[in-house]
Amino acid sequence: MKLKFWGVRGTIPVSGKDRNKYGGHTPCASIRTRGGEIIIIDAGTGIKNLGDKLIMTGGDEPLNLHILLTHFHLDHIMGLPYFAPLYFPKTTLVFYAPCSPYDTEKYLSGLMTDRYFPVEFKEIPSRILYKKIPEGIFNIQETQVSSCPLRHPQGSVAYKIKENEKIIIFATDTEHPEIGVDKRLSSFARDADILVYDATFTPEEYESGKSGWGHSTWLEGTKLAREAGVKKLYLSHLNPDHSDKKIDGILSLARENFSNTDIAREEF
Repeated sequence: MKLKFWGVRGTIPVSGKDRNKYGGHTPCASIRTRGGEIIIIDAGTGIKNLGDKLIMTGGDEPLNLHILLTHFHLDHIMGLPYFAPLYFPKTTLVFYAPCSPYDTEKYLSGLMTDRYFPVEFKEIPSRILYKKIPEGIFNIQETQVSSCPLRHPQGSVAYKIKENEKIIIFATDTEHPEIGVDKRLSSFARDADILVYDATFTPEEYESGKSGWGHSTWLEGTKLAREAGVKKLYLSHLNPDHSDKKIDGILSLARENFSNTDIAREEF
């Protein structure tokens, strides 16, 4: 599996010379499997650059894409109307979400309706399918996918993507418990090769009034990585108020607690 990040900020996209190192787009990542399947996690503003690249490199060949949606907060879906493959008639796009197909279509259609966007969702020429993620494991060709509920307002899920013996975990919107680590998430992420984890706040910011907001810290990410025995930790869902310099400092501190830590960084 080949993992790429296309957006790593939470809440709102940002720009500026002090935000260029890690990028300013909201959440989106892609995995290309050994069999050539393209799995996309979330549809924040980073999905635009991914879509442009898929169209540019694919020529006139059909596109078969799978989008795993963790939840429907705006920062995780706001890039979808600008995703070029939506408007390519040879695209088949399957959305997976922790709710009914009816609700998924309703939530996504709300981005492109009435006065909000010049093209309505029902008018796009690509073929769209909707699937509710089942309990347990489901397959995208030869790749196994499963989910785990997270601690987040209105709900969110983590995804486990497994191909052969390689495992990638996405847990980008979650809040740690008051004491200890999230045992359910720790078990879900056990022995993963990569854990992508919510690092919206510093511990100091969290303690200053952010408890209950549904997000976590770099420190809790390192604790979870150790507890779960993961091989590599990527800190993501970066705070839009954090500059590159601030994030560099967070990375240094995190590596003191879990040495194989890195910051998720946009593909440019």
